[in-house]
Amino acid sequence: MILLSGLFPIIAQAQTPKGNTTNPSFSKAKKTMQKQIYTNPAEMKTIYCGANFDAKKYITLPTGFTTEVYKKRVKRWEAEHVVPAENFGRAFSEWRDGAAICIDRKGKEFKGRKCAEKANKEYRLMQSDLYNLYPAIGAVNAARQNYNYVMLPKTASKNYRTFGSCDMIIDKKDRDAQPPERARGVIARTYMYFEAVYPKYKMSRQQRQLMTVWDKQYPITKWECERAEKIRKIQGNINPVLNTRCKII
Repeated sequence: MILLSGLFPIIAQAQTPKGNTTNPSFSKAKKTMQKQIYTNPAEMKTIYCGANFDAKKYITLPTGFTTEVYKKRVKRWEAEHVVPAENFGRAFSEWRDGAAICIDRKGKEFKGRKCAEKANKEYRLMQSDLYNLYPAIGAVNAARQNYNYVMLPKTASKNYRTFGSCDMIIDKKDRDAQPPERARGVIARTYMYFEAVYPKYKMSRQQRQLMTVWDKQYPITKWECERAEKIRKIQGNINPVLNTRCKII
């Protein structure tokens, strides 16, 4: 009897794109941003306001930048989760309900971000994914919180929080944020990346529609591709949203 199995080619299955599998430390991710990603002065700018910063993370605020809140968080950049930690964190039971390991020194149970970070490695990997982290002025990062990105009505509202010459607008009442045009394409492709590589995260239909529009309106830039290549070398996974398109830029 002749075995023919070895004569037939093995059809490779398409691999599901993966997210971060190498670094579960958010603290380490922030240091990596500073020391290995944002190293060219020409690209050392915050995502929303385009504010320049130096190697020590100190920011030169844009002309006319003002803020009435979080003033102590203005001078240095912070790592902004474009897809907020809470948006994917609530997919974890540790965030919603707590875990046996989540007991503080006084014997009190806790849940939320601190518990998910302590008890679940998968959450820590998602939280530390460099593709989702961008430098932002601390006060703007704090004001944005976990608000969804939207296009706000053009009519002025007393509920809007603005930042002078930085065209970032926060709707305090409805808990929405309208980012400046300079950030919209990057934001869209970050959301698309996160949904592509993490099964636990899904955009709402409305959010996906907006991100699709922004992705088309604001094309990929050379720096976006260079940044993605730096992250690939450090973190080990490709960005499936950028990978093919960056090859033709």
